[in-house]
Amino acid sequence: MDAAALRASWADAWRSIGVANANPALLDELLARYDEPQRAYHTRQHLAECLQHVDRERAHAEHPGEVALALWFHDAIYDLDRHDNEARSADWARQALRDAGAAPEIAERVHALVMATCHDAAPHGKDAQLLVDIDLAILGAPPARFDEYERQIRVEYAHIPPEVFEPRRREILGRFLARDPLYQTPSMRNLLEASARRNLLQAVR
Repeated sequence: MDAAALRASWADAWRSIGVANANPALLDELLARYDEPQRAYHTRQHLAECLQHVDRERAHAEHPGEVALALWFHDAIYDLDRHDNEARSADWARQALRDAGAAPEIAERVHALVMATCHDAAPHGKDAQLLVDIDLAILGAPPARFDEYERQIRVEYAHIPPEVFEPRRREILGRFLARDPLYQTPSMRNLLEASARRNLLQAVR
């Protein structure tokens, strides 16, 4: 997705929730966040990949605009020294929607969707399941992209010594591998489950 496609996706998501005039300053601030220097994976590349998935899968969402907006905000705050990035991103999303005039229940649902990307519990509801599947779609990417993803994650955590990082990383990926199924949305499962399991098995060896 180039800059024009990202802006079109942004405007479409807001229109889908009944807000006609998306805030261009907010969009610029979000894009600047995804360009921060500490990021190697959690960048515009990841955001664009997520938005492409939601465009393809929107028929499987109850509220596709809300899923798209949650994806825009899900990594908005990415501070490697903190453990509350999802909560801070979710709070920002909720406030941004309220400020834009979105219905309160929409703001709350988007907040909950962003929080689902903590990946600490199985997601409930079609939209949360789809959003989490999209966030984890990288696990089922073609091998070259998956390898690039692994390198990008290592760059983000370059300050962690290998003897600490590598077992932690295998543990995290092993938890995803242990999920059965890994993807909750049938279409995402058909598309990515087998390739994700191949990638993960290779990564945790």
